[in-house]
Parts: sequence; structure tokens; C-alpha cells
Amino acid sequence: MKPLFVSAHSCVNALGYGSAATLNALRARRGGLAPCSFADVTIETHIGMVPDLEARPITGMLAAYDCRNNRLARAALEQDGFRDAVAAARDRYGPARIAVILGTSTSGIFETEEAYRRRDAAGRLPPDFRLRERHHLFATADFTRRVLDLEGHTQMISTACSSSAKVFAAAARLIHAGLCDAAVVGGVDTLCRNTLYGFASLELTAREPCRPCDRERAGISLGEAAGFALLERMPRDDSDVALLGYGESSDAYHMATPDPEGRGAVLAMQRALESAGLAVEAVDYINMHGTATVTNDAMEDRAIARVFGNDTPASSTKGWTGHTLGAAGISEAIIAMLCIRHGFMPGCMNTNEVDPGFASRILLDNVDAPVTRVLSNSFGFGGSNCSLVFGRAS
Repeated sequence: MKPLFVSAHSCVNALGYGSAATLNALRARRGGLAPCSFADVTIETHIGMVPDLEARPITGMLAAYDCRNNRLARAALEQDGFRDAVAAARDRYGPARIAVILGTSTSGIFETEEAYRRRDAAGRLPPDFRLRERHHLFATADFTRRVLDLEGHTQMISTACSSSAKVFAAAARLIHAGLCDAAVVGGVDTLCRNTLYGFASLELTAREPCRPCDRERAGISLGEAAGFALLERMPRDDSDVALLGYGESSDAYHMATPDPEGRGAVLAMQRALESAGLAVEAVDYINMHGTATVTNDAMEDRAIARVFGNDTPASSTKGWTGHTLGAAGISEAIIAMLCIRHGFMPGCMNTNEVDPGFASRILLDNVDAPVTRVLSNSFGFGGSNCSLVFGRAS
């Protein structure tokens, strides 16, 4: 495929507001996980919660959209000069020629949880409950296009943990088909009782901060995040990083468990490399999906070793942010871009000893070195896979 350039990006997660907060935390090896203090949840686990969202209500003409998910989306839109970059693109192309494609897993379900707790004696939901603007899957994409004053193709993708990686693939197809000139892609997912108790019921949450690839890993730490990127055909600056390729696949193996042999993951990575026209040797670093569950990490290690052998450095950054589910793809895509721009590879956070059964090259410590191309993996619940390749176009 022809490269598409990321002319702007922004993010908010447990490490702070803006890309600089994420970069500084990665380089200082300062994680964002803390004991669970979300709402009235009583699970003994660690989470990556974004601070101060309660103090950031959405008011004015878009007040109907006020919910935790949309508050987090707006917070990310306000970082890193992103709204100004989109406004400039809107002037170049027109508002109808910029697409908005976002990913999420649960959208604003926390608002629905709260509404159900306020039902009246007859079981009716409260009159101020706004399903379409807050919980509906399309709500955050609709909110985002309104904030950015865009009128182009708009959609939401929900494929669990690969949701906001697949947005890059969807945008590339639209742009290359001539259906738009640029695209705002991203993802937003916020904490809620459904997610926390749901993963706990599956016995997938760890009590301690998650430890990706560790021999004693015990499960995930859930997190929340929002991130956005502006994709264009041409670079706006010499420092712009490009989307070089993408690969998608489906395990078709089990509703919740990944194929233990990683066949779908292998196919996604191979397709991403083919799309980018690259040999495995051209990739300097792999940002793993790396959830810190026993099954997922073992599967991904097998898949990476099958495609790349044991020479390419790889690590997971979920020990910093937690697993942000529908926002994981965009969050880790932005981390991949930061690695390229700033010349470093983050070693796994909280990991003490790599699983001795692993065959790939897992980094435990940060490495400062030139990084030209990064492959970023996002493997969704039930085997919905997406791999992205970012790098310098020349």
C-alpha cells in the first residue's frame, strides 16, 4: 500500500494528559497502575484510571453527550494541538472529505449502569438517560465529528481489543479508494463495572500490577484511555511518521480464547509486512499485545517467533497503562510513533523474569537506539487480530 502520514496525534491515559506525559513516563519507567478505586467496585486488582474526568463535564450545545467516555474523548482531542491540526486539514480538504473512524469496546456503558440504578418503582429508566448520545456504540464517533466540525464518513468499530487498531486499516481503504482525503482515527474506552466484574468473573484480572511475559504473570490490569491520529496522503512535516502497512485476520477458534498456536496472529503480522512491502529484518521493534494473561502471552510469543525468529526486540507496554481494551490499538500505535521519533524501545514494566518457555526476544529494560520501523499488535477477544507497521516512509 502507499504510505499514509500521521500529521498529528494525541492521547490521554493513566500516565497523564498528552503525548509528552506518556513519553516521559515510558522513559522514566514510571507506571500508571494503582489499586482499584473506581466507583464502588470491590475487586482486588490494579487499574489504569485517568484522573479528574469527574471534574470535566460536557456543557453547552453538546451537553446531551456528557458521559465518562465522551469526556475522555474530548480531553484527548484537546491535547497536542490536535484540534488545530484537524481544523487546518478541514480548511485544506473541506469538512465532508475527512472521515472519522473510531474504536471502542463498551462505549458509555457506565452511564447505563448508573441509569439502571436509578430506575423508578415500575422499572422505568430515568427521563434524563440519553442512550443515543452516551451509550450507543456510535455515540463517541458522533460526538467527535461534532466537536471537530466534520461531515465526512463516520463509523465506530467494535472488535474488542483490536478495535482502534482496525481503524487504521479501515481509513487506509477509504482514502486509497478516493472516498475521503484524510481521516481522524482513534479509540476511546473507559472503565465500568461491567468490564471490571466481567473480566474478574473470567479469572483474568491480576491482584498486583500486570506483568507481561513474566513467568509468574497472573492476569490483566484494566485501564482506560483515548487517542486520536490524523491520517493524510502527504506529510505535513519532516518528522511525520507513516502508516506503512496493516494486516487483519480472525482466529475462528473460540469465542473468548485465542488460538494457542497463534495462527491468526501469524497471519495478521505476515499480511502487515506484505502490505508494507517489508522483510522481517526491516522491523526494529515489536509492540506486543501482551496482556499478561498466561494464554495470550504464550500464544503471541509463539506467533512472533514463527514470523520473526528470536532476533527482533519485543515488549508490551500494558504494564504502564493497563489494558485499555478498545483504546489499546491507538494507544500503542502512538507509543510506536514515539519510539520512532525519539529513538528508544521500552522494556516490559513490572516484569521480573521472562517466561523460560518463550522463544522471542523480550525486552526487560529500555533500550536507546534508532528505531525506523515498528510493528504493533492488537489481538481482540475471540481472535479478531490486527497488526500495524509504522515507520519513516523513506
